[in-house]
Amino acid sequence: MSIKLELTEDMLIRNAESITKIVRRAVRHALLDHKRAGNPIATWQDGRVVVLQPEEIPVDENNLEDDEAGTLDTAG
Repeated sequence: MSIKLELTEDMLIRNAESITKIVRRAVRHALLDHKRAGNPIATWQDGRVVVLQPEEIPVDENNLEDDEAGTLDTAG
């Protein structure tokens, strides 16, 4: 069974803080996955694309599970 959820502007505004937390946590997990696998990442620094080697990836390995991912308010 799949549930289709229509995203409205109001819903995005009401959930902006939770969405930001969820996205930040997902990015930290992706960065850590790349670092652990030994894969470089591409990022934007000073107006140009820069490739960071795994040991240069700035991710706090100790702070991944401490934050709450956030929940979405789908009522409305």
